[in-house]
Amino acid sequence: MMRPPPPPPAGPRPTGARALLALVLAGAVPAVLAPAALLAAGVLQPVPARAQAQANRIVAVVNGDVVSRNDVEGRRRLFAISAGLPSGAQALDRLNDQVLRLLIDERLRMQEVQRRRIPVMDNEIAETIREIEQRNGLPPGGLLAQLRRAGVEPRVLYDQIRVQIGWARLLRQLLGAQAEPTESEVREFMEAAKAREGEPEYLVSEIFIPIEDPRREEDTRRFVEEVVAQLRRGTPFPVAATQFSQAQSALQGGDLGWVRPEQLDPEIGRIVTQMPVGAITNPVRVAGGWQIVALRQKRESGRENATILSVRQAMFPFSSRLDPEYPTAQQREAVERARRLEGSGCAAVEAAARGSPQPADPGPIRLETVQPPPLRQLLASMPIGRASQPIVAPDGVMVLVVCARETRNLAELTAEQARAQIVRDRVELLSRQLQRDLRRRAQIDIRAPAERPAATPAASPSPRAG
Repeated sequence: MMRPPPPPPAGPRPTGARALLALVLAGAVPAVLAPAALLAAGVLQPVPARAQAQANRIVAVVNGDVVSRNDVEGRRRLFAISAGLPSGAQALDRLNDQVLRLLIDERLRMQEVQRRRIPVMDNEIAETIREIEQRNGLPPGGLLAQLRRAGVEPRVLYDQIRVQIGWARLLRQLLGAQAEPTESEVREFMEAAKAREGEPEYLVSEIFIPIEDPRREEDTRRFVEEVVAQLRRGTPFPVAATQFSQAQSALQGGDLGWVRPEQLDPEIGRIVTQMPVGAITNPVRVAGGWQIVALRQKRESGRENATILSVRQAMFPFSSRLDPEYPTAQQREAVERARRLEGSGCAAVEAAARGSPQPADPGPIRLETVQPPPLRQLLASMPIGRASQPIVAPDGVMVLVVCARETRNLAELTAEQARAQIVRDRVELLSRQLQRDLRRRAQIDIRAPAERPAATPAASPSPRAG
């Protein structure tokens, strides 16, 4: 139920199935989707017998590799579900050409990974999926089962994970020894950060859409405007970044971390200093393309005190949704189990959580980011080492205990953080340079518009060998 939360993305907080799929696309948690709701929304639709041939129609050939209409539709469906839109939504039709260009870029990346014989094994993809399931209490195969029920072929997710793993590995290989900064470089980075202490810093996320063909700049601008419109309608920023951004930060849902204005494009830097927290920019023309930025937090450099909690939790799920007027025997028993823990300590709650769908230890939690506010107030006021009263929700009952509470300066830069930032900057620069080079050398034949085909039934393929 509780996870160590990152700073919240800009825009309305997603709820339910939409929030969970948003996080899986950002690499955090898996989706739990309601098939009946998706059917009602039009995400899953009946398939005419002759639709399969149309779905497999070639829309582009990239150095000999085919991109079909079905490939474009698969990515569309993934975005539609994550954004809480029916797959037939008219707004999504305007994304088709850009989805095709993104798939072309992914083909180019994967071709380069294969050309350099960089392995991406099936078991690595399977392990990534297993880790997501384990962190969130899903049984083995639960994530893929949810995607199939939502009408998304697991292959769509497999391919996306495969490209991300392979491309990141390729960049590190190309950088070689340069990937790791020297001790003197780390020291200089930290000294520069210390000299800037007290200056404003901004926690931002980005979406970068390149302009591949100057003749199509207007088409790209319209697409970026549509992405901004979807964000302002509630699409989670990490979802749109993961699906559409061509910056390396897409692997982290667009997260750039804490930056100073001079680290950004000059126009972006000027705008960010004037933005309120939670705002999203209009499309901004920058070198090489268009950029969208979300401002998540502000702080003074080197100064960000926060309360960090160590918590244990025990969750007792209900087998059916709670009706407070008519609780079932199973629900009464679950509440009674939780009540017996009231006032107990961390060890007792951790022991009671064995076999629970939620981990006993959710990891360090920043109190200021806990939602909803009543839960934040409860955690702030609880005595150390004394379990709470049962907290009843429609799907189960929970007991919490705060095991430790401390104040930390989160803005204090460590050598590890400095090293990681230097590496990120180098990897991002190389990624953009290499992607431009691959496009310039590629033979790309776009054969047909990428309009949406009729819906096709969800399949159950295995990951392809890389």
